[in-house]
Amino acid sequence: MAVKKPKAPAEELEQTVQGDQPDDAKKTRAKSKAAPKKSQSGTKAKSSKSTAEETGTVAPKAKLLSQSVPSDEPVVSIGDRREAETESDKAKNDLLDLLESYKAGRVLTDYIEGVEKIKGTVAAVLYHGTFKVIIPAEEAINPPNDYRGKDPISVHRYMLSKRLGAEIDYIVKGMDPETGLAVASRKDAMRARQKEFYFTRDRDGNNILYEGVLAEARIISVIKSGIFVELFGAECFISVRELSYQRWADAGDYYKPGQHVIVRITGVDRSDRDKIKVTASVKRAQENPYEKALRKYVEGNHYVGKVSMVDENGVFVAMDGGIDCLCEYPRRGRPPIGAQVTVRIIGINRETNRIWGVITHTTTAI
Repeated sequence: MAVKKPKAPAEELEQTVQGDQPDDAKKTRAKSKAAPKKSQSGTKAKSSKSTAEETGTVAPKAKLLSQSVPSDEPVVSIGDRREAETESDKAKNDLLDLLESYKAGRVLTDYIEGVEKIKGTVAAVLYHGTFKVIIPAEEAINPPNDYRGKDPISVHRYMLSKRLGAEIDYIVKGMDPETGLAVASRKDAMRARQKEFYFTRDRDGNNILYEGVLAEARIISVIKSGIFVELFGAECFISVRELSYQRWADAGDYYKPGQHVIVRITGVDRSDRDKIKVTASVKRAQENPYEKALRKYVEGNHYVGKVSMVDENGVFVAMDGGIDCLCEYPRRGRPPIGAQVTVRIIGINRETNRIWGVITHTTTAI
C-alpha cells in the first residue's frame, strides 16, 4: 500500500518534536528502548499488573498467566513498559517512536485491534497512540503452504481474525504524520528478534534461547487443539496435551490471544536462518503434580472430582492436586463436562503417574 511521505524531512520533523520535550521526557524515552531481557530473579517473570496498568498512561501489558514454575530457574522475559508520561509527552513520543522505527528499524509493540480489506488484500490494524498502523497480511502472518482451493484473501482474513487481541512486534516501513497513517512489517521485526535471541552469543558462547530454557511467550492465536505462540520472533504451535498435565478438551477454555505464558523450549532448529523452527511446552515449564498428588489417594476409597474431558478412552475426572483420573463410562451414560462426580479409585501406578477408577455417583452438572 502506497503511503505519502511526510512533507517535512524526517530529520526536521524529529528535531521539531524533540526540541519541545522537557529533559525528563527525554530521559524517560531513553529508558523505553529496553529490549527483552533475561530475568535476574531466578524465579518467575513479572506477572499480572504491569507498570502500564499502574500508571494508566499506555496500553496495558498483556497479563502473564499464573503458573507453578521451578523457583531455581531463570526465565527469559519479554520486558517492561516505559514509565508514566503526560498526554502531550505521549503524543510526541508516539510520533518519535514511529519515526525511529521508520528510520532506524526500531522494533515497536502493539495489539492487533482490527482486520480490514484494503486494495485487494487484507491487513491487520494496530494503533500506536493516535496513529493507525496497517500491516498487510503478507507481512503479518506466515501463509499456509496449501490453500486447498480456498480464496487466499478469505484464508488470510480468517487467520488475522484469529489473532485479534494478540500482542505483536513490527517495524514501520512508511508513514504520513498528516493523515496519521503508517504501514509496517511484522516479519521484519520477527527476523530482528530471531537474530538477537537465537543467533547472538554471550561471552561464554551460548545463545540466549536454546533447548531446555524457560521463556515468556506471547499467545498469538488459539484453536480448540492448542495455541500458537511467538517466542522472540519464532512462532510455534503447542498442542493441548502440552498445555497441562490434566486432560483439556478445548484450549480456548483456558487461553486467549494477548496473554503471556511461561514455556520450556524443547527444541531449536537453526539450520535455516530464514526459517528457524522452535518447539515448546507449557506443562513442562511446570512442576509435575502427580508425584505429590498421588500420595493423597488410596485404592478402594471414594473421592470427589469434576469431569474435565470425555473421549473414546473414557471419562477423565479432574481430582484435587491437579491430576486426572481415567474412569470407564458409567452404565447410565456419559456425564457432561463440568459434572461433579464421586470416583472409587481402583488403581494407582506411581511409576507412570497414572490413576484410574470408576464413577459411582454424579452429583451436579455445571
